Amino acid sequence: MEYPLSEEHRMFRETMQRFVDEEMIPFELETCEGGQLKPEWRDKFHSRAKDLGIWKMEVPEEYGGVGADLMSLVIVWEQLGRTIAVPTRGLGGIMGPQVRAPLYELSEPMKEKYLYPVLDGKKTACFAQSEPDAGGDPGSMRTAAVRDGDKYIINGTKRWMTGAEEADFAQLLAVTDKDRGSRGGISLFLVDMDSPGVKITAKYNTMMGDQPCEIHFDNVEIPIEHRVGEEGEGFGLGQRFLAHGRLKHGARGVGTAQRCLDMMCTYAKQRETFGQRLSDRQAIQWLITDTHVETQAARLMVYNAADMASRGQLDRTDGFIQKMYADELGFRAADRCMQVHGGIGLTTDLPIEQFWRQARSFRITEGPTEIMKWVIARNILRNYD
Repeated sequence: MEYPLSEEHRMFRETMQRFVDEEMIPFELETCEGGQLKPEWRDKFHSRAKDLGIWKMEVPEEYGGVGADLMSLVIVWEQLGRTIAVPTRGLGGIMGPQVRAPLYELSEPMKEKYLYPVLDGKKTACFAQSEPDAGGDPGSMRTAAVRDGDKYIINGTKRWMTGAEEADFAQLLAVTDKDRGSRGGISLFLVDMDSPGVKITAKYNTMMGDQPCEIHFDNVEIPIEHRVGEEGEGFGLGQRFLAHGRLKHGARGVGTAQRCLDMMCTYAKQRETFGQRLSDRQAIQWLITDTHVETQAARLMVYNAADMASRGQLDRTDGFIQKMYADELGFRAADRCMQVHGGIGLTTDLPIEQFWRQARSFRITEGPTEIMKWVIARNILRNYD
């Protein structure tokens, strides 16, 4: 059961698969430390990314990037999802600087200040949306930006900001019209992290190994030029970034499920208990069958979503479906793989426990499963009015 990829995409997938199999997986337990790539491995992977043509894949050609289509990006994300050789969040930057879509919407003077330095690797940004009381519900956002002449004054707190400590600026979503909420009441701003009143107030140690931060904004003044787009357009601009991220979630989930399936099958054919291989036991066979079938289904969903999105025809519901299904599958597959391996699966001698921890987190980030299901159900029921 195979999605009808073009010959070019099939060849590219084979190249990426060989790269992961031969240059990442054999070394994956030694490449990272403290949730980051070790310098020597970062340099090696960056160099290989340029050789493979995946450096700056997400950057449009007019800005010096590859300008790759979504299917090619999904192929890369899926293959990198099969290994823990690179940090799951950010992928160790092996595809180059991470540029979120709103930065391309800036005026030329603002591009000179923010976009081009990010493209050159001289600046980094964090994305600030979630709050202590507004995670998956942006309409409950409290951080406010109040217009005062030719500037805005920002007050509030953001939480779970990955990369905030190293970031030079934040892409901040803040309320500009409380009554309109997420329907035209949220705007997007660029806030320098060294601005007076910006303070990192907490850093959280997560089970995934990363350390997202909490940022407090206390009467932070920014010029009106630091607003991206028109007032009230921020939620839509942010969703463009998140829609892209949901495809990444789906592809990584497929990659993780495939790797866990491969490990389950290999181990089940090697391991004997009570004079019989695990692969001969029906209980194990059913785990393998379920994982195989679900991985096939998830891959078809993700590839189809990428194809539709590249043509501007992706239904928002389908985008949510592939994210929800693949995220849930990634965790189920890792959990089954751990169960098949028994005690050795709990150790850090194998990548299973890290797949398990990362996959568990994806069921929450960039849209929890429960919210995905709620939105999907709401959109389905509209067809029965």
